[in-house]
Amino acid sequence: MINQLLKIASEEWRYWFRTKLAISVLFLMVCMTTAAVVITAFNVALQTEQREALQRASEKAFIEQPDRHPHRMIHYGHYLFRTPPPLSAIDPGVDSYTGTSIFLEGHRQNGSTFSGQQQSTGLSWLGAFSPANVLQVFAPLLLIIVGYSVVSREKEAGTFTFLKVQGVNPLMLILGKGCAILSAAGLVMLPLIAGSLFALSKGESGIVTFTFVISYVIYLCCWSAVVLFASVVSKSNRGSFILLICLWVATTVLLPRIASNSATVLVNSPGKIETDFSVLQKLREQGDGHNANDPAFSQLKANLLAKYNVDKVEDLPINYKGIVAQSSEKNLSKILNDYAIESMTQQVEQAQVARSFGWLSPSIAIKSVSMQLAGTDLENYHRFLVEAENVRYKFVQSLNELHAHEVSYNDDNNKYKNEDTREKAKVSSDNWKVLDNFNFSIAPSEERLTEVKTAIMQLVFVFFIFIALTVFSGRRL
Repeated sequence: MINQLLKIASEEWRYWFRTKLAISVLFLMVCMTTAAVVITAFNVALQTEQREALQRASEKAFIEQPDRHPHRMIHYGHYLFRTPPPLSAIDPGVDSYTGTSIFLEGHRQNGSTFSGQQQSTGLSWLGAFSPANVLQVFAPLLLIIVGYSVVSREKEAGTFTFLKVQGVNPLMLILGKGCAILSAAGLVMLPLIAGSLFALSKGESGIVTFTFVISYVIYLCCWSAVVLFASVVSKSNRGSFILLICLWVATTVLLPRIASNSATVLVNSPGKIETDFSVLQKLREQGDGHNANDPAFSQLKANLLAKYNVDKVEDLPINYKGIVAQSSEKNLSKILNDYAIESMTQQVEQAQVARSFGWLSPSIAIKSVSMQLAGTDLENYHRFLVEAENVRYKFVQSLNELHAHEVSYNDDNNKYKNEDTREKAKVSSDNWKVLDNFNFSIAPSEERLTEVKTAIMQLVFVFFIFIALTVFSGRRL
């Protein structure tokens, strides 16, 4: 049986070599995938080195600032950079759109900046040239061009009936043709396997890397099954090719767009302007942290005076302005975090709606698996924002603590009178060592593997559906 399958598959390869078109397309696809792996891997290695250097430079610049008033350092701010995970050399995911760095400062939460798409030209679609994109979008086209006629050609030429008369089992013939298509898909997978081994050498988890490769194997098996099915049910090469192109357009172009639009409609998310106005209104109710006399802090003032048993803020053993800054930042951060969490929740819900279309489109399913395992999905971007906010809040409140305990209230009030009073309101630069070494890490491997279970099930479901349809159609032949 195995020998017969191999014989049928080898005969199909002989036909591909003889026609030249199929083998040329196969060679082109392997070259394109290899180029994508090499180029993206070099880019990721360069970006990692650059961002690590920029992170160290940013920390050094902050620490080396001269003696200043603590609140000046809060507005001086600090940058955090997100280094790409190892598997982003294959699938950059949302990283090209979300930005790579974030500026931290007091009284506000900034979004990330310097994304690849923001800096690109009108030819921005070239930025999507990655191994993942090549395999997800173009590899199915390769399999279509190579395999659309594997069975329909035999029927159209009348050799299918001749082979049956010679005692060849139709199902065996179909399986042999399927093996030929799978072997072509295996060649396309070789550059991806090399890129995955590169990611493994850069510290990626072995089980994650293995699951990543297997997911793409299942995806290409899905398309091999689709191509084989279309060729079995079609009476002519032309009919098979048209059917496959329609399926490719529907699953890789139309359904992802429908999924995205459906997610936006089903999970309502307020616009940026509406959200900004709502946040601004909430912040105004909390008072202005730069104005210690703001009525919003009257209760705080009364509590401090009662606690230290004094009649006015000038007699407090701590700087009232620093305490106001601390309280204001705490309340402000809570409001900003509440809105940020709400926004992230809505975005994840929208992503889940879009991912549910993976039951209909293997392209959507593999995109979910690929980005989640690579750590370049929406959830890991949110993880970066949360970690950045923790760093921001800690360093801002550390400087507010200096403001409250290292600068007297009188010196703070008189700091703009002359040069001497300005110097008295400063603290030593030795106090700027409030930053922890920041090294962003994506979700643990166990968490990523748990997240992709549904998407892998979607791929397996599509594969078995088309295998069953192919077997059913083959028996009817």
